[in-house]
Amino acid sequence: MQEQQKDVLKTGTTTVGLVFKDGVILAADKRASMGYMIAHKNVQKIHEVFENALITIAGGVGDAQMLLRYIRAEAKLYELTNKRKLSISSLSNLVAHVLYGGRNQFMPYYVQFLLGGYDSHGVSLFVLGADGARLEDEFISTGSGSVFAYGVLQDHYSKDLDEQSATHLAVRAVHAAIQRDMASGDGIALAIITQKGTKFLSKKEIEKLLKQPA
Repeated sequence: MQEQQKDVLKTGTTTVGLVFKDGVILAADKRASMGYMIAHKNVQKIHEVFENALITIAGGVGDAQMLLRYIRAEAKLYELTNKRKLSISSLSNLVAHVLYGGRNQFMPYYVQFLLGGYDSHGVSLFVLGADGARLEDEFISTGSGSVFAYGVLQDHYSKDLDEQSATHLAVRAVHAAIQRDMASGDGIALAIITQKGTKFLSKKEIEKLLKQPA
């Protein structure tokens, strides 16, 4: 089993989610690895489920991609049937049930997700484990670099952060992991979700934030 897992294409990885006073931010590095080899250097780890609902992936790329397609299809089916979108909380329950259902397989889903979004109930951020565990928090990190990201988040996070400060903190947290974790690297992707919609930062905007003092 361990030898098989070494050959699985994995996202590494470091993902970060944090809630601020007007929304939620999701950030991630861009590296995918296979064993001790860097397999890809520009992997998209932040994906839209539907408008104002994003998910980050950590773990096996194949499992994550398949599950993401299934989750999107189920969310769309719910919207067509009920004439409204799933709430972020209900979407997180859907993902948790799907993951829990894979526990009894020979090789359970090798993934961990962060789900962040904005709906009529406000901002939500969940972490969803391969065993179907579902936890809500104000800041979360997943992946092999999470211990380094948490070192930054734990010292500097506040729910009262404004968008600019929260964005800077998320970038710093992922960057700290990239400096120390060999499975994380090759740039940072970041998305901001507010009542106004979803915005992805450009490479130049990320680089500008990295130049700012802590």
